[in-house]
Amino acid sequence: MAPAKLHSDDVLDVATASNYKDFNVRHYALDLDVNFDSKSIDGTAILDVEVLRPVDCVTLDIHTLEIKKITQLYNGNVLDFDIKPFAAYGSSLNIKHKFEKEDSVKLEIQYTAPSTAPGVCWLEKEQTAGKKHPYMYTQGQAVLNRSFFPCVDTPAVKSTYSATVKVPKGLRAVMSADEWTDGEEPNVFKFNMTKPIPAYLVALAVGDIKSAKIGPRSRVWTEPVMLDEAQAEFVDIIEQYITTGEELFGPYVWGRCDLLVLPPCFPYGGMENPCLTFLTPTLIVGDKSLTHTVMHEIAHSWFGNLVTNANWSDFWLNEGLTMYAQRRICTSTESFGEAYTCLEARTGLALLREQMDDSGEDHHLNKLRVVIEPGVDPDDTYNETPYEKGFCFCSFLQSQVGSLQKFDNFLKAYVEKFKYKSVVGEDFLQFYFEYFPELKEKENELELDKWLHTAGWPSFVPDLSAGDNLTKPAEQLAAMWAGEKDTENVSRDITGWPTYQVLHFLDQLMEKSNLPMKEISDTYKHISKSHNAEIQLRWSKVTLKNDYQPDFPQVRQFLEEQGKQKYTLPVYKALMKSSETAKKLAYEVFENTKDQLHVNVRKRVHEILHSD
Repeated sequence: MAPAKLHSDDVLDVATASNYKDFNVRHYALDLDVNFDSKSIDGTAILDVEVLRPVDCVTLDIHTLEIKKITQLYNGNVLDFDIKPFAAYGSSLNIKHKFEKEDSVKLEIQYTAPSTAPGVCWLEKEQTAGKKHPYMYTQGQAVLNRSFFPCVDTPAVKSTYSATVKVPKGLRAVMSADEWTDGEEPNVFKFNMTKPIPAYLVALAVGDIKSAKIGPRSRVWTEPVMLDEAQAEFVDIIEQYITTGEELFGPYVWGRCDLLVLPPCFPYGGMENPCLTFLTPTLIVGDKSLTHTVMHEIAHSWFGNLVTNANWSDFWLNEGLTMYAQRRICTSTESFGEAYTCLEARTGLALLREQMDDSGEDHHLNKLRVVIEPGVDPDDTYNETPYEKGFCFCSFLQSQVGSLQKFDNFLKAYVEKFKYKSVVGEDFLQFYFEYFPELKEKENELELDKWLHTAGWPSFVPDLSAGDNLTKPAEQLAAMWAGEKDTENVSRDITGWPTYQVLHFLDQLMEKSNLPMKEISDTYKHISKSHNAEIQLRWSKVTLKNDYQPDFPQVRQFLEEQGKQKYTLPVYKALMKSSETAKKLAYEVFENTKDQLHVNVRKRVHEILHSD
């Protein structure tokens, strides 16, 4: 019996050069030799291909890869190929051969990923926490893994993979796979991912990496100098998040749920590589207050990894559903609860508000479904909209069905129906009305097309009043510092405030003018000199908006110590909107730190500095 047809079957991903509708890659078998001296990977990729219709060419995605030889394994035939430009972020590898429908072939591709491959990040030992050994990691999302291995680089196609990785003596490799074994030879590690995933979720890291147990199916991996702190930050909480997610959304299918804490220049808070979430070390603050990021990445185990957006225009299916799921897990977790979750959601919406104020609400990237034109790098469309507007859309859909439990059950059924598949918004919404047929007659009233295709602030924001006992004191305190009426008796003491209450206070300060910055900085030295990156981000923005130059050294230090995109880009934008002194600081810090930044972050910062 043929599988049911999906709307995603008729949608093309314009960000891939491949003719992926003509064939299917069932499995990638990778053999990788990691060379730190040349900063390159010598690789062999064997693709297990099922031909879906007769073609004279199989086209794959590559970027900067040096292709040496392509062989058809069963007969040893060496196949002709050529490489043609596709976009700034990749080329097409065209393998010339007459392939018949239902052919099952194995194509062996010998290649090198050179030092210029943007998805393979090489760090000098000075850029690591331990300062003793170099480090390498890959970052595939959205379209960078085509510079790691030849592949069909679209989320529309899912494959299993295996890998044998040879590394220098004293280092070890870790990957996003459920089965790990040591090779027969020294310094060789073997991996097998038995569940089908899109190419962007294949991830590798190599370095001086050790591990410690943090739960019954979880270990944390990181450099030895960070291991004790990382273990203390994450021990016991991961299993709590997983089991809560399972209760809400169904079984966790990935087996292990390990964490990898990377060096400080890692550009994201987290990357949901299955079985091995990549994390920024800025989450390690000693009080577990930023572990909601791990909760977010674990929520991707159902939304994004198990059911995936079929193209990057529908990125909200990955991130909006995950934000909703994260906050359902948070609400259902005893150590957080509803009030804290509402407070955290307010900070997310504050980021969305800031983004839309900065870009203008009618900017095309403020649509849930972004039109990505051919040649446009999907990474260039990244912003808060798929996360927070997507969360509001999910909350709106939940509000139409009544209880939270009903919508939880719908999401669990959605995951079960579409697991290991890639979908578009029409698949999600069609299933919504199949699950809730009583809503079908009011479909037009819901204005779903407007939700997807109209830029601007979400037309529905969920009720977050359960957090008022935390948000209102923060808002009153900010009003007091701004000298507003009827705030004279507001207490300045914030001792015991949870992190997100402090963040809400700082978000409110950002909306005020003519603040007594020296007095605020002196009163809250634990804020102005904090090592919590979320606090540092907001204090940097308050400092720069008010041109409080005595705290510019903290801004410099924040940019020098980490390279997370979420933190780095807003601070550079704030620098360029501040005084001439601040602009000079921006150019100076970027010149000193640009080689430590991920290539995508470096490009975006350069654009910010030269936007005029």
